[in-house]
Amino acid sequence: MTTTVLLLLVILGLPLVIIAVFLIATYNRLVSLRNRFKNGFAQIDVQLKRRYDLIPNLVETVKGYLSHERNTLEAVVSARNTAVAANQRAAANPGDAGSMQALTAAESGLAGALGRLFALAEAYPDLKANQNMLALQEELTSTENKVAFARQAFNDSVMAYNTARETFPTNLVAGVFNFTAAELFVIDQPEQREAPKVSFN
Repeated sequence: MTTTVLLLLVILGLPLVIIAVFLIATYNRLVSLRNRFKNGFAQIDVQLKRRYDLIPNLVETVKGYLSHERNTLEAVVSARNTAVAANQRAAANPGDAGSMQALTAAESGLAGALGRLFALAEAYPDLKANQNMLALQEELTSTENKVAFARQAFNDSVMAYNTARETFPTNLVAGVFNFTAAELFVIDQPEQREAPKVSFN
């Protein structure tokens, strides 16, 4: 009699153990994927901060040459400050759709302001030959490439996470434990899909 009861308990308990193992494994996988895309954004954050730090040097370098273009210089500084604030919000929660969309918009605005500045700088041969300007050009180009690579890695991680959380039966666990969808870092404007042109040759 006790052997039968024990066998019955094992038979009834085995599905519960299998369900518990599945829930734990699925939860841990979702946490791992979420941490991977957060780490991916941290890499973008490092490169964006590097670029934001270069912009005041750029403005200072061109200020003497473009002093009569004060509105353009102020637009670059303002766009940089907006991008810094948007990046800080996105870094606090890289999966948040609103924060990522605000960052995308701020980065597009910054790229546009820098594009206008570089277009003006083309008209000044002395500025184009300035050693500080050439060094900044190289740093900005390098940083833009690193941002693009980091953004691609982040988007790949977000895609893996979102796919996992939407796939059955993982979506059941994701819903119960509030694993929300993460937002890709995509630049919507076609002209922004390439790094800004910063050549002064």
